[in-house]
Amino acid sequence: MRHVIAALAAAATAASGLGAQNWTWPVDDPAPQVVREFHPPVVPWSAGHRGIDLAASPGATVRAAGAGTVSYAGLIAGVGVVTVSHGAVRTTYQPVVPRVSVGQAVEVGDVLGVLTSAGSHCAPDACLHWGLIQGASYLDPLRLVSGAGPPRLLPLGDDALRPPRPAPATGVVSGGAETDVTALAAVGALAGLRSVAP
Repeated sequence: MRHVIAALAAAATAASGLGAQNWTWPVDDPAPQVVREFHPPVVPWSAGHRGIDLAASPGATVRAAGAGTVSYAGLIAGVGVVTVSHGAVRTTYQPVVPRVSVGQAVEVGDVLGVLTSAGSHCAPDACLHWGLIQGASYLDPLRLVSGAGPPRLLPLGDDALRPPRPAPATGVVSGGAETDVTALAAVGALAGLRSVAP
């Protein structure tokens, strides 16, 4: 049974286009500690963690996880970001002081930049936020590296493929600030959503 599961996981990776090349960790540690896992949002505009955070020290070398072309290298909201396009997927790295430029071809393991603590997801400590995007969908970048963990099986039944339901709105967000439900409805309207009565 274990061989069947491994074969199914390998087939799914190959079908997604992720298995078409060699991949490596984007930091020099051969088995970096994942300090925050991938938690995709229930809906595209909601909270979530659209990548993983890898423990590393400020000044650590950040490397291309796979061969591709740099499609972005610069600041976003004051945070250094590098994006590499690998055909059907893109990988993102932040907070990074870029050492590459847009349009530059990179091979697996090539230096993209150095990690900085400014804008770190792990403040006051430093960590590399590593993302994986296919089209408009965020994926778990651990799928790229071998030995990253066993495949996860879904439960059987009608609810197996249904996404989890969001928690009911409480009117309070982290930090205790009150949520303006009217503003949230306006954001939903701008995104082309309609209001649904409870």
